[in-house]
Amino acid sequence: MSIAFAALSVTSCGNSGGILKNSSSGNAYELMVVVEPGLWERPAGRALYDVLDTDVPGLPQPERSFRIMHTAPRHFDSTLKLIRNIIVVDVQDIYTKGGFKYAKDKYASPQMVLTIQAPDEEEFARFVEENAQVIIDFFTRAEMNRRISVLAKKHNEYISTKVASMFDCNIWVPTELNSYKQGEDFFWASTNTATGDQNFVIYSYPYTDKDTFTPEYIIHKRDSVMKANIPGSFEGSYMATDSITVDTRVIDVHGDYTVEARGLWRMRGGDFMGGPFVSHTRLDHANQRIITAEIFIYSPDRPKRNFVRQMEASLYTLRLPNEDRNEEIPVDQRIDD
Repeated sequence: MSIAFAALSVTSCGNSGGILKNSSSGNAYELMVVVEPGLWERPAGRALYDVLDTDVPGLPQPERSFRIMHTAPRHFDSTLKLIRNIIVVDVQDIYTKGGFKYAKDKYASPQMVLTIQAPDEEEFARFVEENAQVIIDFFTRAEMNRRISVLAKKHNEYISTKVASMFDCNIWVPTELNSYKQGEDFFWASTNTATGDQNFVIYSYPYTDKDTFTPEYIIHKRDSVMKANIPGSFEGSYMATDSITVDTRVIDVHGDYTVEARGLWRMRGGDFMGGPFVSHTRLDHANQRIITAEIFIYSPDRPKRNFVRQMEASLYTLRLPNEDRNEEIPVDQRIDD
């Protein structure tokens, strides 16, 4: 991920080996903030709330990143300690600057607890605002790791086998995707449902030069591949990218340079379907080709956040030729010494 976080000074705390933890509680993307009520209402608390209350990028309608709850430290009892995602606000003059401390499975499992430290409220607000994306990514990745753990135990073996035979790659995709289409250097799997339709696509093309990774080229290739392989309901209609909505960023996946693109797709040519997509584009060094894995959703009458994030977890399980299997995204890789 971005090198902007390499300078953060924090410590991590693991749970004691061999100790059986209680099961954590709560739904995906629910988060408890442990904070003094007065601080929560002042600018420092509002700064943290504003970070957590941001919209998920790349969706057609606003949907919040997290469902936020809060409690005073004196009310943080054994029941609340079971919540799966926790932020502890720690403002004391014993600190000289803002910083993070994280703990995995501290009170329950699976669980991530992030403590944000600062010497005063002004520094706390500044630190939170400067590291907004770190905080969002930390808990988003934690949730995706939980999803990956589920996929590790149960995934669509047919898709894994097909991707291995066509691309010499490996990926874990939900079992619900049971409709398939194969093209030239292209494979598509779908739940093929009228609503809440979840889709996975993987395709490859030759690597030419560094311009292959520009947003313009990635969108151009996506449009050409989707037009050739994903028709709409009406004759002559096809999938296209709403290029104005697309955001790209460079991320680190398994130590490899990856371009993440997220935005909206829509059918052209008389079909009015559309929805969000997320793709990972990587270089297969062994074969000098580009591999793009993508998920997209069609759910016109339902919220899309959880569909997108559940499917997006599969993208992190993609293993290119000769890569070792490691099912977890290191949620803390941007919060370390």
